[in-house]
Amino acid sequence: MKKEVVLAVRTITAIFWLGFFMAISFLETPLKFTAPGISMAQGLQIGRIVFRALNRCEWGFLIIILLTYFPKRSSRYGFYLLLAISIILILETAWLLPVLDAHAARVIKGLQPPGHLEHWVYIILEVIKIPVLLLIGLESGRTLYDPASVHFNPQDHERT
Repeated sequence: MKKEVVLAVRTITAIFWLGFFMAISFLETPLKFTAPGISMAQGLQIGRIVFRALNRCEWGFLIIILLTYFPKRSSRYGFYLLLAISIILILETAWLLPVLDAHAARVIKGLQPPGHLEHWVYIILEVIKIPVLLLIGLESGRTLYDPASVHFNPQDHERT
């Protein structure tokens, strides 16, 4: 696969992922609780389904980005960005989402959740995810459009 295609896929995937998760985490999630006729329990039930689906999609985006690193490695900076987004997704999947799901289940049953620490950690990781995904997209895009990497051959553009 051509280097340009690999970098374009990485860039597009990172930016699409950014918009995708921001629309859900920062728009859909708070708005559903303001909808008339939606109780807290109903909103939490919807949220459990949406965040489970979002997490699966995010793993798909991460796999696509990881696959683009094999044919075209990134800079050390790009590697650290990839490591950061991977750690965030692992923490969310293995720890935070199961805990928050259990908290939501308690509220749905009319019980009190044990605390809010995990919710705040999740929000902080979501906020950190914004610049990380943006920088992955920008770093890949910069590499894609780096004038130093473009080799112009005037003979390729001569008229016959």
